[in-house]
Amino acid sequence: MTRKAFYSFHYLPDSWRASTVRNIGAIEGNRPATDNDWEAVKRGGDDAIKRWIADQMKGRSCTIVLVGTDTANRKWINHEIVRSWDEGMGIVGIRIHGIKNADQETSAMGENPFDYISYGSTGKKLSSIVKCYNPAGATSQERYDWIRQHLANAVEEAITIRKNN
Repeated sequence: MTRKAFYSFHYLPDSWRASTVRNIGAIEGNRPATDNDWEAVKRGGDDAIKRWIADQMKGRSCTIVLVGTDTANRKWINHEIVRSWDEGMGIVGIRIHGIKNADQETSAMGENPFDYISYGSTGKKLSSIVKCYNPAGATSQERYDWIRQHLANAVEEAITIRKNN
């Protein structure tokens, strides 16, 4: 069964890499916003952005955070992670710094975004539960192949982890 997922990523630097991962097709994803759509949503302010995110998450069972160089601790990435957790969705991180962008460049590995979010009354970091994978491989193609091979299983595992926590 193909799962439906919400993809969370830092739009400007990682949209090409995110599109590459989304096109794998192992997981049915939400339609990405075009630059014009996103600019229109942003003009509506924080409430409009929150509504747009909530609408995009409807009917999704997992959030896949595509982790680039500057993904961690961004306002809207954090909001998407917290909302996903609060809605009982699975959450998994996939590092994409090793995937080439439109200019055929890779980037530096960023921090784990789940290190910035606490859950429950314990103050534990979400990173103590939620997995953030760094795809194996020395080349962009090898990392892409790893994601293609393992993404569906990572999503299933994330859903199980959330159900157990």
